Amino acid sequence: MTTSVRANFLPEQRFIPLRPALQEHLAKIGDAISPANFLSICDEMLLTVLTDTFERISADEGSIWLLDEGKQHLVVTFNSGPNADKIVGFKQPLNKGIISLVVASEQAFIESNVYKNVKYSADLDKKLHNTTYAMIAVPLYFLNQVRGVISCVQLFDVLMQQGEPMPAGKTPEGFKPLHLAAIQSAAAVIRDLIDYRLLGTAVGWNRR
Repeated sequence: MTTSVRANFLPEQRFIPLRPALQEHLAKIGDAISPANFLSICDEMLLTVLTDTFERISADEGSIWLLDEGKQHLVVTFNSGPNADKIVGFKQPLNKGIISLVVASEQAFIESNVYKNVKYSADLDKKLHNTTYAMIAVPLYFLNQVRGVISCVQLFDVLMQQGEPMPAGKTPEGFKPLHLAAIQSAAAVIRDLIDYRLLGTAVGWNRR
């Protein structure tokens, strides 16, 4: 049997006095990130990790929602589906809908028949003339704060009214707990990739 040895790296003592200055600078960077410039800190690998995860759990599409500068709205900054051009830029008031509850509570959400949930906002469904049947939404963190939400959905291509049953034989499969775990894992990878990139920017160590 091969045994592994754990690497035990300690902080470099010369850097410790610089920690407050670094934390202050990173906080300024975090405050400067907005829905308009967010994709500029996301490389192709980051978005590939996310879109591959959406496909693996049979989501019809998924989105990244980011808090705007005034923290009054969540704004779609990325969407993986065929209607991305209609969805990116969509604003959801922070006091409305399940997506906003995920930010406020910092708790993940998973539900089928979500269009029947009284807390669900159908504004985007009405814009696209479809129905969100199942949804997963998890908080998006980077630089030690919740900055938005990653969500994915299964859709029905007709707009249903709240409480109206799905037509027989048309119901999507829905999401399971293992699908939620997959999105949470992807969100953690994205957090680490963004943190690494911004830390590299702060200390001038981004690889070219």
